[in-house]
Amino acid sequence: MTSPAPIAEPRETPRPDPAAAPALSIDGISHSYGPRRALIDVSFNVQPASFTALLGLNGAGKSTLFSLITRLFGIQSGRVGIFGHDISRTPGEALRLLGVVFQPRTLDLDLSLTQNLLYHAALHGISRREAAARSAELLARIGLSDRAGSKVRDLSGGQMRRLEIARALLHRPRLLLLDEPTVGLDVKARADIISHVRQLVTEQGIGVLWATHLFDEIMAGDDLVVLHQGKVLAQGPMSRVITEPGAQDVNTAFMRLTGAQTMPGGGP
Repeated sequence: MTSPAPIAEPRETPRPDPAAAPALSIDGISHSYGPRRALIDVSFNVQPASFTALLGLNGAGKSTLFSLITRLFGIQSGRVGIFGHDISRTPGEALRLLGVVFQPRTLDLDLSLTQNLLYHAALHGISRREAAARSAELLARIGLSDRAGSKVRDLSGGQMRRLEIARALLHRPRLLLLDEPTVGLDVKARADIISHVRQLVTEQGIGVLWATHLFDEIMAGDDLVVLHQGKVLAQGPMSRVITEPGAQDVNTAFMRLTGAQTMPGGGP
């Protein structure tokens, strides 16, 4: 008599190894608004502890891509992963690792700086005591401790942006998305915001995706993704993106890749 075959033990689905995964992986993302195609087979990665600039004109698809990464829009085609977590399958685990600063201001102007931070912390399930400690630490880091009790409406544009970045870091994410974060700021405020975010990369190992249409916000050591009319035209280390089309600088490389004559506000 033949013995019955042993019953195989059910195997657990292997969990992603965050240490081995990109901070952000965009794989074959396409998105349409009715007949208009906003994104067409977009793919690129953002590595941990790196600064990746997403360069494109207004209307290139940058904000649409951010809306898909953050699940404001449902994914129609393709996949988004955050440290190996598929945002469609395990959104909670993925989004816990993500901080976002959108282009439009999203602060409550009638609340104080601390109240804005505490409210955001509560949404992430952070205890009141821990939230207060983290809020005080972040306000000190961005130089606004003395304004903790002030209403947000009394801040300058640059101070509001710094507060939004602090808010995005409250739950200690490992990936930070910023969509045109310096729009409307003066030269000094722009420089302060860029310097602050680059410090987060070098000092805390955060991966950053920085969407911009301004050439002078991109530095030689950055990774660069050129997005134009919904398509990725070039990606990789900035030096390679410049040299492959035979250009000497980002401005010229962008013009050659896109066929554009000028880039509004893009010159240094």
